[in-house]
Amino acid sequence: MPATIRDIRRMTGLSLATISKYLNGGNVLPENRIRIEKAIDELGYEVNEIARWLATRKTKTIGVIVYDIQSLFNSTLLSYISESLRAAGYGLLICDSADHAEQEGKNIRFLLSKKVDGILLIPVNGEEHDLSPAAEAGIPVVLLDRPVKGRPCVKIDNISAAGSAIELLFENNHSEIAIIGSNGEYTGRKRCEGYAKAMSSRGYSLNDLYRKIETGNASIQFGYESMKQLLGLKEKPTAVFMTNYEITLGAVMAVNESSVRCPEDISLLGFDNLILSQIVKPKMTMVVQPMKAMGEKAVEVLLDAMDPAEGFAGSEEINLPTRIEVGNSIKKLD
Repeated sequence: MPATIRDIRRMTGLSLATISKYLNGGNVLPENRIRIEKAIDELGYEVNEIARWLATRKTKTIGVIVYDIQSLFNSTLLSYISESLRAAGYGLLICDSADHAEQEGKNIRFLLSKKVDGILLIPVNGEEHDLSPAAEAGIPVVLLDRPVKGRPCVKIDNISAAGSAIELLFENNHSEIAIIGSNGEYTGRKRCEGYAKAMSSRGYSLNDLYRKIETGNASIQFGYESMKQLLGLKEKPTAVFMTNYEITLGAVMAVNESSVRCPEDISLLGFDNLILSQIVKPKMTMVVQPMKAMGEKAVEVLLDAMDPAEGFAGSEEINLPTRIEVGNSIKKLD
């Protein structure tokens, strides 16, 4: 027979009110929390989520929607989000939009049907999304990485991050700088914009042969094929900036298959230091996003939005700082 709250009372000697407060996410004395958690563990007690929702209208569950669960960027963010939610006493339901906006809308409606307390969304694109079902249900939504107008979003300043990368190449006397990027989604567009802005600010024209920009979603294959094209040019660029992890991975594969040497013949600067820089030689110079801080901040903002006592009315974009981790993939030109 399953354990009940009364079994916990008998084992701990605490009142039903104190135990119920703990089970519903309230604050109890540290010593009481330890006793309750020990009893739950020993008894194998399981919370009746339906009963809790009927009593409190809370399920202690957060929905998380990612644009592509196969993306290493998304899975890394998920690990930090999960860690932060677990520490706050929340579980999570994960939905994959598989890079389709229509599926993203279905995922939102699915999570609302599961009575989640809030939603963290890494959208397929950004800027224009219909989040009205969540608003109508009174469920807060916080964005990561890609903003939606009028909603709080935790992200980086992609224009500035790309600009800083190009400035580093300028400091190493590069001017023939190519880009491999995507303008099919928000972050790619902004990083391409940052590249163009930095080049123009130094008085350099944008060489169409050096701009390999995909109108669809970026991928390893696109990075690979674009780098092959750049390496086949009669007048090759001296440096290449890749705007996301998948593109960087594909581009490095293409260089490794060629007779071109990095950094002797071509300098490389990538985005997102997830695994690549730890396994390739020379060590890649990469723009690094604060993944852990992004996950933690997004959870913090969502929990504030869920708490009426906070009087949360945020719709601002929160930009966290990036850094450049310098490796050995950039040659200083004479």
